Amino acid sequence: MVNEGDLLWTPSPARIEEAELTRFTRWLAHERGLHFDDYNALWAWSVDHLEDFWAAIWDFFEIKASTPYECVLADATMPGARWFPGARLNFAEHVLRRARPGATALHYAAENLPLQAITWDELGAQVTRLAARLREFGVRPGDRVVSFMPNIPHTAIAFFAAASVGAIWSSCSTDFGVRSVLDRFQQIEPKVIFCVDGYRYGGKDFDRRAEAAQIVDALPTLEHLVHFRLNDRAAAPPAAREGVNVHDWEALLARPADGPLVFEQLPFDHPLWVVYSSGTTGLPKALVHGHGGITLELHKGLGLHCNLRPGSTMFFYSTSGWIMWNLLIGSLVTGASAVIYDGHPASPDVDVLWRLASEAGATLFGASPTYVGMMQKAGVVPRERYAYPRLEGILLSGSPVTPESMQWLYDNVAADLWVTSQSGGTDVCAGFVTGATTVPVHAGEIQVRGLGIDVQAWNDAGEPVVDEVGELVVCQPMPSMPLYFWNDPDLRRYRDSYFADFPGKWRHGDFFKVNARGGCFIQGRSDSTLNRYGVRIGTAEIYRTVETVPGVEDSLIVNLDLPGGRFFMPMFVRLAPGAVLDEALTKRINDALREQCSPRHVPDRIYQVEAVPYTLTGKKLEVPVRKILMGFDVARAVSRDAMMNPGAIDYFIEFAREQRDYRIDGT
Repeated sequence: MVNEGDLLWTPSPARIEEAELTRFTRWLAHERGLHFDDYNALWAWSVDHLEDFWAAIWDFFEIKASTPYECVLADATMPGARWFPGARLNFAEHVLRRARPGATALHYAAENLPLQAITWDELGAQVTRLAARLREFGVRPGDRVVSFMPNIPHTAIAFFAAASVGAIWSSCSTDFGVRSVLDRFQQIEPKVIFCVDGYRYGGKDFDRRAEAAQIVDALPTLEHLVHFRLNDRAAAPPAAREGVNVHDWEALLARPADGPLVFEQLPFDHPLWVVYSSGTTGLPKALVHGHGGITLELHKGLGLHCNLRPGSTMFFYSTSGWIMWNLLIGSLVTGASAVIYDGHPASPDVDVLWRLASEAGATLFGASPTYVGMMQKAGVVPRERYAYPRLEGILLSGSPVTPESMQWLYDNVAADLWVTSQSGGTDVCAGFVTGATTVPVHAGEIQVRGLGIDVQAWNDAGEPVVDEVGELVVCQPMPSMPLYFWNDPDLRRYRDSYFADFPGKWRHGDFFKVNARGGCFIQGRSDSTLNRYGVRIGTAEIYRTVETVPGVEDSLIVNLDLPGGRFFMPMFVRLAPGAVLDEALTKRINDALREQCSPRHVPDRIYQVEAVPYTLTGKKLEVPVRKILMGFDVARAVSRDAMMNPGAIDYFIEFAREQRDYRIDGT
């Protein structure tokens, strides 16, 4: 029986000697005259001397800029910090400068396709040709290029090509419903869209041309559609409205470029991509990250914390609509190769990801703790089926990790294994708390706070606490924080999202604890965002869909963390007079969520209520309801005086009493 805090692994002297962190600390000693006794001392210096730290990252990783920076941090105000003014660079250039002739850049497999390899030469050639076509389309720095594509190499190639010409990238995966895609893309008014005819998932083919046509029709700024035939080589492209030029991917890339790839030199804070929040309180927030901030953060986070370097291979299961896709593709910036898998994580075989990790020679394998739990239930023992001679570590991300999940990896994969749990956010494309290959692994613990990230647990009084659960607060700026939200010129929505509770400090919305030795624990969301199977889901997206189903007048949904890394996501609906929550209505609700949002948005069970509880200002009481159902004291979870309809909370109090055995034992 493993307990939280038990020592599971200690790095050998050889591991420490070969670590990128060790190489960095030796560089600091040689180049800066700085010496540190342990990781905690290094972290303390990195936040106490923030500008010196990021200047060291710039020099250590030999960041390439066509013009030098004037200073490291011109303005430390949050939001709005100004990093490395004067510097001009390009993220895609930092990826493709790592090209090694003949070496593999991308490994790729799908449910019906065995593992294949794309070399750095092939990647560079295709990016060069596609970038030339984008310039022919009239794409200029600042134009938006978007993707409705699955996790295939073509999506990565399109991203690198867009970045090289200075276009702003944004991606939605093909399992998104039309409304979810438009909620994102309509905000940023794209000029070019990439799409496929369909995708395969769980052994079934899904034709998405009709959905693509609807998306194109609803984006009036679109001028070009690039279509790739993935499922059907004879498939016709999606119907496009008048004024949209339709291009075939293979035809575009068959024509060579007129010259070598030119990387547009851009200001440090030029937008690289737009990613999206989960849409809890309306439309998803369109978060804009910059070329410079992402270039620095990925070098630091993936290089120093994930120990990636030339010759490494990273495999993390993700869709193209999750920030982990950006990180996976971004791992090439370290000179590592990436493994891309398009399909169901347990199809065609339940252990397909473990097989691919072995075949690709992954050095770092990543998935969500939920996936590990699925493997436990299926009785999979990877070390009995496959060999992992190159595997150094397992990266768990997406939801809090349990001691049992970590122990399972040591018992069933390898005894000498660095198991790192990390937690950060789409918001910053980084791990606030993360791993270090030079530090021991303790059960249920995230090893360390990230270098250069002044993250603390704060109580309600705004005081830092140790060995006590508080709010996760970042006290100093990070280069990869959003530059701004799209269509938020005065930063009002940005401030309201992160800086309203502790002005000038970033409140992330996680319950967080750090212990005396620096180990970290994420205790779940402190706001109402749903976190299911490692993917954050916005309640607003669900409400917009459910409340258009005939018979449903109002709804509320929460997600409960259960023992063993499991979840229970109940939905509560108020029905129109005469409506009945029968099997037919339940199916209509679930089908609408599955088709318009994604399968992950479908609740585990639906319950009928007389009323949905609201605050006096008209906000649904999602967080208080979640707290009540998780066993918090009712008086501390909700104030009836602050409610529009105080009696509406009684149902949930009784529900919590009736569901107590389920919540605790998972029965």
